[in-house]
Amino acid sequence: MLDKNTHPSTIGGIKRQAKQLKKSLKVPHYEALNLAAREASFENFSHARKLLKNTNTKNSSHSLFFTVYWYDGKRLNSGREVLEIELSRPLLEIATKRELSHSYALGQFRLASPDLFVDDHLSHSQEEAINKICKAVRVLRFMEATGLKPSDDQESAYPDGDYNNILPNADHSSCWYDPDTGQFILIDEPYCSPTVEGKRAAWAKEHNWYLQASKWAGMYYPGYASMFVATDASTEYDFISLMTKIDNIPPPITIDSWAGISSKGHDTFYSPLSVTHQDKKRAVSKSTIFREPSNKTQPIRSWGSAYNERRPNAIMSIESHQRAARLIIAIQHSPARASGVSKRLSLVKSKLEDWFFSEYDRSITDKFELFYYGSIDKSDPFLLQANSSEGVVGLLQELKDMLLEAYVDCDPLRKMIEKLDTSIKFTSKLL
Repeated sequence: MLDKNTHPSTIGGIKRQAKQLKKSLKVPHYEALNLAAREASFENFSHARKLLKNTNTKNSSHSLFFTVYWYDGKRLNSGREVLEIELSRPLLEIATKRELSHSYALGQFRLASPDLFVDDHLSHSQEEAINKICKAVRVLRFMEATGLKPSDDQESAYPDGDYNNILPNADHSSCWYDPDTGQFILIDEPYCSPTVEGKRAAWAKEHNWYLQASKWAGMYYPGYASMFVATDASTEYDFISLMTKIDNIPPPITIDSWAGISSKGHDTFYSPLSVTHQDKKRAVSKSTIFREPSNKTQPIRSWGSAYNERRPNAIMSIESHQRAARLIIAIQHSPARASGVSKRLSLVKSKLEDWFFSEYDRSITDKFELFYYGSIDKSDPFLLQANSSEGVVGLLQELKDMLLEAYVDCDPLRKMIEKLDTSIKFTSKLL
């Protein structure tokens, strides 16, 4: 277990820590301020305010907070991790919300307010929670320093846009692009020494690509993985300038250099910009909400689920679940279904499988194969019926009727039925 002592590095951080100390130690506010300042290696609060005043004047004042909640089932304790960082410019000038969502680390967080990232997944330990924040901050610092944006167009980061030209021994790779030039950049962070040699060197020469290890320790796992930067050398892209920016990024934050605030329990953290009632609602991590069953719905998991998703407060028979799976698989195999139907049914069967595992005890579900993602017998009559658009509509209607009969009317069911109605509507146009 990590040391619970906290080391805030800003006046705001010291004040927030003082509130925690005032509450836990039941001391006057001024005494809590001095205690918090001493924990941050200052003589007292006045000393901290004097020294940090000049520092804060130089800083950009673009504060950003990361919050992760955790529950350690082995040690039977829980807590909250908060880290405040200063950005050189507003967050949404570094990247849009959509671009942030494309990052493997930042995408795990929800922007609850302009200065607050909240994780809606409950971490399994304090260490996991801290590591999650550290990785997200490293990615954000990389974006801030380079101006690169995360891309979901993975193939564009390979020679000729062909995934078959993948970098040998690539690991923990991510795709980026320069918004000023449109140049795609491949970042690769394998567990190896920071040298370009062997098959990797031959790959770079064959495709006329730059491939260079950075001096900066990287985003994925500093100290263990090395960070390599690769891009097309046949363009006029200023690769030297990019590497200079990366190499000059300050040492990446890790769990060993953690300077956040660690608290016991799941009290919600409110950032300075969490002012309105809606702001404070958004600041609550969904993983800390205990959901109670209602007449119409109940939680798929009562606590600790990422989004505390709900299902109808009813149970569909195992035979009906198996029949629903056959109907969906037959339609997805159909050459006569409308465009987009298969994608919608993939979402439907994913939900139905979640409902199945929530409706029945594990002692029962373990007896069955994952039939929603299984195969279908080639002689199944549903497959024959699905050979025509009219047959597909009939199968979709049967699935819809089955769900309406088994489950109580509620929002989760209505969302599922809406997908089926859309599929019926589009397929009917082919008749």
